[in-house]
Amino acid sequence: MRIGAMNMVKPFEAEDVDLLVKLQHSYSLIVWNDDVNTFDWVIETLMKICGHTQEQAEQCALFIHFQGKYAVKHGDYETLEPMCTAITDRGINATVEIVAE
Repeated sequence: MRIGAMNMVKPFEAEDVDLLVKLQHSYSLIVWNDDVNTFDWVIETLMKICGHTQEQAEQCALFIHFQGKYAVKHGDYETLEPMCTAITDRGINATVEIVAE
C-alpha cells in the first residue's frame, strides 16, 4: 500500500469515531441544589441510582451545593431518564438536558 493512500484513510476513521462518541453522549443528568435535602441523602441517592462510588457521590454533592447544579452523569436519554425519575421520586430536583455543543 502506498503511504499517501494510508494517510487518506486515517482521518476518516478518526472522524467516524468522534461522531459516534458525540452521538452517544448527547445528554446530561443534572441534579439541582435545594435547601431541603441533606448531603448524606444526596450522596446515598447518587450511589444507589447512578452507581457512583462514595467519593464520586461526595464530590458531586459538593459541586451541586456550591454551583447550584451539576451534571452527575452523561449518556443517552433512554438511560438517563429513568435515573432522573428515580432521583426526583426521592425528593431531589433533577433534569435531563441536551448537552450544548
